[in-house]
Formats: sequence, structure tokens, C-alpha cells
Amino acid sequence: MGKAIVKIIVGLVIGAGLWVATMTFDFPPVFRWLFFGYAVLGTVVFLILDAPTMKVMSGGKALVSLLVFYAILCTVFISGASLWPQYDPEDEKGKIVKILKGKPNILDPWKADEVIARTKELDLKAKELTERIKALGTVQGAAGQDAGAAAAPVAAGASGGDVLKIGEEQWQLQECYNCHKLKGEGGKKRGPELDNIGTLLPQEEIAKKILDPKSYKAEGFDTEYDKGKMPDKYKDLMELKDVQALAAWLSTFKNTSVNTPKPIKMK
Repeated sequence: MGKAIVKIIVGLVIGAGLWVATMTFDFPPVFRWLFFGYAVLGTVVFLILDAPTMKVMSGGKALVSLLVFYAILCTVFISGASLWPQYDPEDEKGKIVKILKGKPNILDPWKADEVIARTKELDLKAKELTERIKALGTVQGAAGQDAGAAAAPVAAGASGGDVLKIGEEQWQLQECYNCHKLKGEGGKKRGPELDNIGTLLPQEEIAKKILDPKSYKAEGFDTEYDKGKMPDKYKDLMELKDVQALAAWLSTFKNTSVNTPKPIKMK
């Protein structure tokens, strides 16, 4: 009996210690009870180890005893589990709505109509851009041309304004501003500032650089060049006329007051 009392005291002390520790670390109350419950459960197990050995049973009595034991065990576990917080999708939705509340330009994911309307709007804009690109008759080239042939200058003319507009749209669409600074906006120092690129590099070479990033290296960006910071994915993501339009637009930037690094031809 003395050993049982000692084990109960030790179990309660451990449970109390876990309770205090979880309070110190600002655990939610449910976790405090959980750890305390584990301490109590461990105490019960150690008490059972010291319990007198049961008499050997056989036959139907043994079977009934086993079934009763499992029934009690299942009831305890199911009852205990039902006390813990259960996953509630509506509760999770409420949390997300609270996070998004008051933040501009963020759609409420639970307002399906708003999401669908925005999707349709973006789809229409994408189709409009596609049609404008197809309508350009001044851009030549074929998908099988190499980077040098693909970099032929976009012809000037009545549609020149459209070409530059598409080039600017490609700058935004391909998120070039993530690495390059232009007009004082964007750039994360992974690539050179481009406000004077039109003075340093002709349009056809700008297009070549987009298609083959290893063709030129920006002065002072040796580490970025060696690590391949500029990806070579654009030859797959963009059509030739998109590349040429972007190159034509970039070639118009000739602000000599900006220290755009000198391009060094590598191949």
C-alpha cells in the first residue's frame, strides 16, 4: 500500500510539473489537461503493475472477461477523445475570413461568385492580349529559328506603339521587375538596373540575352552570372514576337544618368 501511495504522489507531482511548464510556454488549456492526463495514465499503469495477479480463467468466463475489458477500454478512449477539440471546417473558414478582413485587393475565398467573376475578367484580358499579338504583322520569324535569327528587330511603323505596349505588358507578365529595377521601381539586386540598356545594347542583342541568358554578362554581376540567376525558361514561356516586343520596349530606355552596368558579350 505504501508503494502505491508513493507512486500516486510521484504521478501527481509530475502532472503538476507538466501543467506549470505548459502554462509557462503559453500552451492552450486543452494541452495542459492533455499532458496532465498522460501523467495520470502513467501512474495508473504503474499501479496496475503492482496489483495482485488475477486468477487464471478459462472457457466462457475468460472470453466474457476479455470482451468486458475491451468494452471498458474502448469506452474510455472514445469518451476521452470526444473531450478534445474536433476539426470544424466552419471554424477554420471563420479564421481565414478574420485574417483576410480589412486587407485590400484580397478576395474572400468563400465568396465563390466574386472569385468566378474575377477569373472570367482575367481570362478576357488574356484573350484580348493574345488577339493583339496575333494581329501584329510586323514581327517575323519562326519557332525553329536560333537565338540570333530570333533577335531580328521589330519593324517600325503604324503598329510600333502596339509593339511597345505589348513589350511593357510582357515585362509585367513575366515579372521581370522581380530582379531588375526600371524607372525607379522593382528590383531585388539579383540583376542590373536597366534604365540605360537601350544605349548599351541594341534591340536584337537584348532579345538574344532574353532567349540565351549566358550570351551576355552584366559588368559587376559575375557571381549572379556564374550561378545562372537569370533563368533560361523564357525561350519556352514566350513566343518570338513576345520576346521581340519586350526587347523593342527595353531598347527605348536610354537614360544615361542611370548607371546601368555594361553588358559583356560571352558568346
